Amino acid sequence: MPRYRVAVDTGGTFSDFVYLDEATGAVSITKVPSTPDDPSRAILQGVEALIAPSQAQATRSKSQPADVGYFCHGTTVGTNALLEGKGVRTALLVTEGFRGIYEVAEQARPYGTAIFDVMYDKPAPLVPQSLTGEVRERVDFRGNVLVPLDEATLRATLRNLKARDIEALAVCLLFSFLHPAHEARVRDIAHEEIPHCNVSLSSEILPQIREYYRLSTTVINAYLQPILARYIENLDRRLVEAGVTTRQKYIMQSNGGMSTFPDAARTAVTTVLSGPAGGVTAGAFASRQLKCSNLVTFDMGGTSCDVALIKDGEPVLSSRGKIEGRDLAVPMMDINTVSAGGGTIAKVDRFGVLEVGPHSAGAVPGPACYGRGGEAATITDCNLLLGYLSADNFLGGRMKLDRVKAEQAIARVAKPLSLEIAAAAEGIVRIIDVKMEEAIKAISTMRGHDLRDFMLLAFGGAGPLHATRMARDLGMAGVIVPLYPGVFSAMGLLMSDVKHDYIRSRMTLISTLKPADVEAVFAELETQARNALRRDGFRPAEIRIDRALDLRYAGQGYEITIGCTAEETKTLPALRMTFDAEHKSQFGHMAPEEPVEVVSYRVRGTGLVPAVTMPQFAPQGRKLADALREMRRVRFGGKTISCPVYQREKLDAGLVLRGPAILDQFDCTTVICDGQVARVDEWKNLIVTEEK
Repeated sequence: MPRYRVAVDTGGTFSDFVYLDEATGAVSITKVPSTPDDPSRAILQGVEALIAPSQAQATRSKSQPADVGYFCHGTTVGTNALLEGKGVRTALLVTEGFRGIYEVAEQARPYGTAIFDVMYDKPAPLVPQSLTGEVRERVDFRGNVLVPLDEATLRATLRNLKARDIEALAVCLLFSFLHPAHEARVRDIAHEEIPHCNVSLSSEILPQIREYYRLSTTVINAYLQPILARYIENLDRRLVEAGVTTRQKYIMQSNGGMSTFPDAARTAVTTVLSGPAGGVTAGAFASRQLKCSNLVTFDMGGTSCDVALIKDGEPVLSSRGKIEGRDLAVPMMDINTVSAGGGTIAKVDRFGVLEVGPHSAGAVPGPACYGRGGEAATITDCNLLLGYLSADNFLGGRMKLDRVKAEQAIARVAKPLSLEIAAAAEGIVRIIDVKMEEAIKAISTMRGHDLRDFMLLAFGGAGPLHATRMARDLGMAGVIVPLYPGVFSAMGLLMSDVKHDYIRSRMTLISTLKPADVEAVFAELETQARNALRRDGFRPAEIRIDRALDLRYAGQGYEITIGCTAEETKTLPALRMTFDAEHKSQFGHMAPEEPVEVVSYRVRGTGLVPAVTMPQFAPQGRKLADALREMRRVRFGGKTISCPVYQREKLDAGLVLRGPAILDQFDCTTVICDGQVARVDEWKNLIVTEEK
């Protein structure tokens, strides 16, 4: 029987791999440079690197690629295509008379400096007006057909779009979530007129109210779907050729659950936060394991920094978000992303002002110290120059860093600022720390949370390098650094279940609803969820169904999602009282005398994957001195000192060490500041707090 799970998280600079032996619980990890031109090449390199050691012991373990029974992948293919504007040529069909919905959007500026920018421009539409066509049809707000679909005019419009060499078509007709038949017929005709065109229907992608968000989400799906589908098909073929033939191949979704390769290829919009979601999932697991209910996850990689809030052991979820100013409304982890990573570039602008980000050196050419042709100063170059990183022990010694090239790159920034090279490096790091601290405040203190009640869970290739300083600045309770911080997001992929989300908008006053009416809608959505999970190979005992209602006071422009079990459906007045209480909790007031309406019904079907158990470690009696690797010159707070550097893998469970100290390990480096104490717990997590 297959006994191994493999998870891979593709980042901007490195791709991270975790290999779990389900029989023994043994975990192997590796990192390989990402290959942005074709991410599947790096994936095959990493899979082969993990499998090869087992094959070398074939006489004992009999391990082969076919022993991999589970493969999960967090991908940035769709995300990068959206951020870089490299999706396919997409057209849009809307109901006649509503051609301006996409351009008008929501008429709101983003928060921050854009509010005061008189030259602010919205992101250019993914579909220009020249590729937007109108469909003669009309459905009213009750789902009744007012004007039948004019198929002759539709065919003429499609032939015109075909001549424009489109690859994808988004269809968003008015009130299609109540009457999807017109959109379904449009797809049939589109396949006849443009056989090779990918078609995305709003009634399938997002069957809910608010035309603009439904349209924008459908357009994003159409724009990305052919690219992600080709990538997944190519990856699947390469995995099979390498001997990984399991049917259990999954892509991480933005909602923290997995989707099969075919489902992910069809609904590309659900993967735009695929990579960061793995880290938040692992963070929720750590929260339960450590009985630490309040965490802020801090994932700093080579290109970006992702932060998320875990409150009472559960990650905060959202039903709407923005990626580079583009709106999408699918269930997703509430993750705040900023352009801050190890590869973030520092430069002096034409006014003599130091800028840090948003541009990144990425994997190619990478930081100057990588010696691959990069000349710009990056955060990684600064961390090397300041002594936080080891030039000869990066990635366990597999990759040498060039300190001279780092100095040369930072000198080009320091000279116009009339600063010493070390002072410039410290200033660059300080700026990036503040930028990431602001990202944490945006999801915590600005939403009424007290950061003194939260621990900072630091991971990613660069997270633990910066976390202890940031936690001190923010007044947080401390820092947790997991055993494998550099591949923590990939670890989260091993801990995820398969999830399918379904929604349907049916606006009705809750006072006029009968329990049977509510159950009828839920029953239809639950049937879809169970059928999808059965197709994925899950038995009835492995399927969990969660239900919720989106409620609002009549006339409001926003909703609150309230969980709704079958028992709670029987007592709708009590559910309304729950809504009142939640409204007061979130907004400080409630209106129990006002009517409440149901807006949308939500069902999440979860296919339960066998849980992962992380190994616990008993103390072996090793001393702290046994882990000492070297004494290194490290700069802290403007002063250079001789600092102990420990090999983290050699730290025994139960050990306590005081800062300043540096902890090297294969996938990451952790900095402990002066006045901080670090303790190694039974799972070999590092718990860092301020010394009392």
